[in-house]
Amino acid sequence: KSLIALNLSFSSLLLQLFMVDNGADDWRIAMTLERILFVVFELLVCAIHPIPGQYVFTWTARLAFSYTASVEDADVDIILSVPMFLRLYLIGRVMLLHSKLFTDASSRSIGALNKINFDTRFVMKTLMTICPGTVLLVFSVSCWIIAAWTVRVCERYHDAQEVTSTFLGAMWLISITFLSIGYGDMVPHTYCGKGVCLLTGIMGAGCTALVVAVVARKSELTRAEKHVHNFMMDTQLYKKIKNTAANVLRETWLIYKNTKLVKKIDHARVRHHQRKFLQAIHQLRRVKMECVICPPSCFQTQNMMYDLVSELQHRSEELDRRIVALEEKLDSLLLSVQSLPVVLSHAITKLQKDFLDDLACRVHFLSSSLSSECCPVPASSSLIIGTMHGLCG
Repeated sequence: KSLIALNLSFSSLLLQLFMVDNGADDWRIAMTLERILFVVFELLVCAIHPIPGQYVFTWTARLAFSYTASVEDADVDIILSVPMFLRLYLIGRVMLLHSKLFTDASSRSIGALNKINFDTRFVMKTLMTICPGTVLLVFSVSCWIIAAWTVRVCERYHDAQEVTSTFLGAMWLISITFLSIGYGDMVPHTYCGKGVCLLTGIMGAGCTALVVAVVARKSELTRAEKHVHNFMMDTQLYKKIKNTAANVLRETWLIYKNTKLVKKIDHARVRHHQRKFLQAIHQLRRVKMECVICPPSCFQTQNMMYDLVSELQHRSEELDRRIVALEEKLDSLLLSVQSLPVVLSHAITKLQKDFLDDLACRVHFLSSSLSSECCPVPASSSLIIGTMHGLCG
């Protein structure tokens, strides 16, 4: 009941936020069909729970190797306990609400400028970018344990030899299914266990593909390593061109020497050098074709483009930081403008008070002067009036 109440309160808070963001007056405007179905699905998932008491049903299954029917009385709690794992979607919600990307105001501002929706999918993509190995390891181990427990629960009534009904045996069955090995020494008997093994195989194929992608990305060369590799490729290509050109010149000179500068021509030696001359020409053409396909300037252009993209990315990050600083300054300026009427009212009140005090002193002084002209004033009184005049002045 408490979980259902928390879900309802969370849905109401989301509804209020939607109304504030879109300026809606009626809450029924925000209740779309998709939102209603999602809330109903959450309530159904959170409402699934084993019923107190002892309730059984007849479960019929066909054994794997003997193909004989197995009829057993099973608890109804099996049907209600396995779907309770659907509540694990709350882990994604907790990760979203406690993520720094979601709670940080600067990241939310930058995301709003780039029209990025901060949801669970975005948080999972960020985690896969930051620590892909840890995410895959936690996901695989969690799926392994949950699937093994589910297979154990499904197979314990029809496994007379206690092969897959034990937790260790179920973990072995799930592991060989997850890795797409399938030795065949253990097989599930019930459709529940077969369905779990099918889902395990699908998740195993997906995790294997993700592991290959992560390893391929980690195996890429860094920026400095790419520069070194391109420089080495350029150097090797230039050396090949020089060596093949030198071989052509050498064989040309040897052919000329053995045909023009000797008294008796050795035809076998001449044919040998002609053969090597043709090989050198073909090798030079092959190296030139390599230069045409992937010229040295191509590596330099690639490096220049990489530097340009890196510089643009750095400028974009600097622009984002400046935008965030500008937003902070605008917020402080807005606060100052909002507090300006209060400061002005205090200043005007103080000026009015000072003016009234000065006016009262002057009126009192004038009244004292008029009374002194009408009747003689003693010396002590004149001294007191002079003192008051000095204080008021």
